[in-house]
Amino acid sequence: MVKKNKKDNIAEYILYLWQIEDYLRAFPQQADATPELQEFNQMMHREGIIDGGHLQLAKNALNELEELHTRFLNEDAMYRAAIIRLQPSLNLLKAKTDRPTMSDIEACLTLLYQIMLLHLQKKEISAQTASVQQQATGLLQFLSRAYYNSDNRD
Repeated sequence: MVKKNKKDNIAEYILYLWQIEDYLRAFPQQADATPELQEFNQMMHREGIIDGGHLQLAKNALNELEELHTRFLNEDAMYRAAIIRLQPSLNLLKAKTDRPTMSDIEACLTLLYQIMLLHLQKKEISAQTASVQQQATGLLQFLSRAYYNSDNRD
């Protein structure tokens, strides 16, 4: 299931992994509820990220997105313009985190993850945040499609 998820939409795959990590941190007693959760829990223990951080699977997928991002920054003027429009919002988001040097792609994913958490808490987001969410989603969809298309050529 997870491999299919990555191939189909690498950005959603990363967000899914982050959600599993947080779930297992919040509810460690549920680690044995399913074979999949057991496997993730074992990986988190092996990698020493029980209290924080991300699985190597998530880091590797993020690196793959970063490579695509860099390629499109260099090759695609429309992509470059989209990231330039998004840059002020990403810089503001980065400044509010404990990792102000995170990459633009990680910032986009962090934004979407934080919005998902707000929705789970039934909290509203501002119109400005919704606009930034839409831009970040579009950027990640573009990269995910590019990943899917490059993966299907192999």
